[in-house]
Amino acid sequence: MHILVTGSAGFIGHALCRRLLSEGHEVTGFDGMTDYYDPELKRARHRDLASLPGFASVEERLERPGALAALVRRTRPDLVFHLAAQAGVRYSLENPQAYVEANLVGTANLLEALRACPPRHFLLASTSSAYGGNVVLPFRETDRAVTPLTLYAASKIAGEAMAHSYAHLFAIPTTTFRFFTVYGPWGRPDMALFLFTRKILAGEPIEVFGEGRPERDFTFVGDLVEAIRRLADTPPPAPGAGAAAGPEDSLSPVAPYRLVNIGGGRPRPLGEMIDILEKALGRRAERILKPLPPGDVDRTHASTELLERLVGQVPATPLEEGIPAFVSWYRTYYGV
Repeated sequence: MHILVTGSAGFIGHALCRRLLSEGHEVTGFDGMTDYYDPELKRARHRDLASLPGFASVEERLERPGALAALVRRTRPDLVFHLAAQAGVRYSLENPQAYVEANLVGTANLLEALRACPPRHFLLASTSSAYGGNVVLPFRETDRAVTPLTLYAASKIAGEAMAHSYAHLFAIPTTTFRFFTVYGPWGRPDMALFLFTRKILAGEPIEVFGEGRPERDFTFVGDLVEAIRRLADTPPPAPGAGAAAGPEDSLSPVAPYRLVNIGGGRPRPLGEMIDILEKALGRRAERILKPLPPGDVDRTHASTELLERLVGQVPATPLEEGIPAFVSWYRTYYGV
């Protein structure tokens, strides 16, 4: 197949592209190489992908009018994975315009491009932050998501809603997945595991929000990619096509659209994650305890019933294995 991946120089996009290329597909990677974090890390990911047969890259911004439309017309992809976005919960308090441009305008531009050239399956990345102020755990795909705590979360919910409307109006089979705290090799420098690793190795103190008590449903990137790849082969059926949707299914009654959590369903406290990281690094951290920042939640916990029913497997790599894998990559990449 020919596959389009937006955000291909990102953490998850890079891992997904490697998987698709290993299967022999042709992959076009689309990325804006923004400076939200070190662009050199993004370029290194693209160089890694360029070493594999079948990869072509386009450096362009989602929000530039016509850029995506021209690319989709030229390549006519069978599958489209939309991973590009302005990420980060806390950064949305500092630069909200970046979220409007990338996550709203950019996603709308892609949807318009796919309207003209519909793929077999469109897969859209969203976030567990969409559950916002929900207090009933675990988070289920059928829960209402109307209480976002940040503009980041609100922008991703808006993307989900736009994608549903295009699925309904133009019969584009669409799966949206909500990620839960993804980590692993080639990770993002703004995320806790990366920040803690850098500071501990440099002998600097780390800031531990919520005094280490908040729990996260950590998801290893290799497990995430496996789930995404399997979901790609399971497009949602058209309404009335006889699909047997159980009570946990988010399948839309009016569109070929489904929402799926991708998480392990086993939350762990932040303090435990730091304990495991210290062991992997062979160093103790100086911990500065801080209150939970605005927009952060106390706990995330994915219901994985639907994911397991659809693809037969849920993320299972424990922190005790995943964190050492990240540390090994970090030491090699940075020569530490």
